[in-house]
Amino acid sequence: MDKRTKGLVVVGVLVIIAMIAVIIGIVGRKVINIAGGGNGGSSRSDMTLDELYADLDVSEATPVKGTVTLDTPDLYAELPEIDKYPLAVEGNGDIDIEIFTSGEKAGKDNDSWLIDVANSFNGSGVKTADGKSVSMSVRSVPSGTAADYIISGKYLPDLYTPSNTLFGEYAMSNSGSLELYADRLVGNTAGILVKKDSGYTTAADAIKAVQDNKITMGYTNPQTSATGLNLLLTLLQDGEDNFTKFNSNIPYVAYTTQQMRDSASNGTLDAMLSEYQAYINDSNLVSMYDFIAFGVRHDNPVYICNKSGKSASELEAIQLVVDYCKSDDMQTIATKKGFNANDDYTATEEFSGAQVTQGLKTYKKTKDNGKDIIAVFVADCSGSMDGDPMNQLKNSLTNGAQYINDNNYVGLVSYSSSVTVEVPIAQFDLNQRSYFQGSVNNLMASGGTASYDAVVVAMKMITDAKAEHPDAKCMLFLLSDGYANVGYSMDEITSALRQSNIPVYTIGYGGDADTDELTKLSGINEAASINADSDDIIYKIKSLFNSQL
Repeated sequence: MDKRTKGLVVVGVLVIIAMIAVIIGIVGRKVINIAGGGNGGSSRSDMTLDELYADLDVSEATPVKGTVTLDTPDLYAELPEIDKYPLAVEGNGDIDIEIFTSGEKAGKDNDSWLIDVANSFNGSGVKTADGKSVSMSVRSVPSGTAADYIISGKYLPDLYTPSNTLFGEYAMSNSGSLELYADRLVGNTAGILVKKDSGYTTAADAIKAVQDNKITMGYTNPQTSATGLNLLLTLLQDGEDNFTKFNSNIPYVAYTTQQMRDSASNGTLDAMLSEYQAYINDSNLVSMYDFIAFGVRHDNPVYICNKSGKSASELEAIQLVVDYCKSDDMQTIATKKGFNANDDYTATEEFSGAQVTQGLKTYKKTKDNGKDIIAVFVADCSGSMDGDPMNQLKNSLTNGAQYINDNNYVGLVSYSSSVTVEVPIAQFDLNQRSYFQGSVNNLMASGGTASYDAVVVAMKMITDAKAEHPDAKCMLFLLSDGYANVGYSMDEITSALRQSNIPVYTIGYGGDADTDELTKLSGINEAASINADSDDIIYKIKSLFNSQL
């Protein structure tokens, strides 16, 4: 073998050795099994945040400024087309009466009362006096969202039945075309659930315990949830300070009462909001918590929309529908599904639309309790996000940024196969908004999906920032399709994430998003997870940011 050949062999051997070393490094560090293997197995699951971070190669981008808008967002434009909330029951009568309803009356199993009523009504052959057939259509829309449709005029149903009167009064006081038609379809009450044997027997006792930081409690976004709005107004009866002191010790705000039930039924929270009908139908909740009624009753009133524009036959059809809902047979079904209990409970006070409107303004102004908020947005820029998901992500960050208060401290991280700090954490003034927008504009999709590496980087940024703002409230927003395939696994970062107490709010993009994985991540520190698409992402981001930032 001549020298040249020997040299080539030596070079070849060295190349092979280097490739093997790289492969071993990748396998030992990068290739993961999302379900819980990967990255060396359980021995890596106890690593601290600093240890996790030290094993990452993180890039820092040079921030560039983008143009921001200071215009007031348009409610009509934010709302998705109504098809985003599909009909649970579609009638086909000569006169079809469509009703917007809150979720506990048009969901699955024991939450399906109004669906059962509509199906029964549509099969009964009801007709008006002039012989026209009448049918019911049912559309499930969160109470606050439904009020926004009515206020904006983007879509008007014939009837609207929120959980309580608060959003109805709010819509009427904000020029919504509706008026109260019936005080009650089915009875229900809002309640605070407290752990059994806690010793708290009244709502005032439970609220005081939260204010004194003796128990942890979750509640629902008062801008979308009738139950959350009920609690907000109850607290504000005793002044803004009462709400501020309460809210300063709240770790979790859910989008709706149903989401609260689903995400917190594992018993992590000492207390949370619910409605009695939802509580009594969940054996886990009944076994762990006691129910304490509070605030205005949730008797599911009915409002008529655009009454002046309806014909005599349509008004007759509406009366037939409401009478059928209130009939003995339909009320018997409702009772079996958990409604019509606690009829001895009486509200201590009712609230006008003006009071509700002022209450929501106060909430937006005071929910931060004067504290700094530190938030990092983590944007998935992997190849699977290419096309519509990436466009959705960029649009949602652009529009959502309008709802972030100036006093908050915000940063931005992007990731694909590796992680880049796009914008370091800084106060979200006009200058920081401009850098944030410029970085969002430049996001592009390619490469693998190192979701949990990016979460680690964001956690490290937040933890370091909190050292300068020790009283700050911290949170992380992960915007992704959920399909991690590179870097740390969820199991490997769970311990460090749990110790950090940083809630991770996840927003899933694309029709094939791994929502189970994202929901599991959000559940570690009791945060919310929402699944977004091109129709309603702006509105959902608005609601999420309004409640958190």
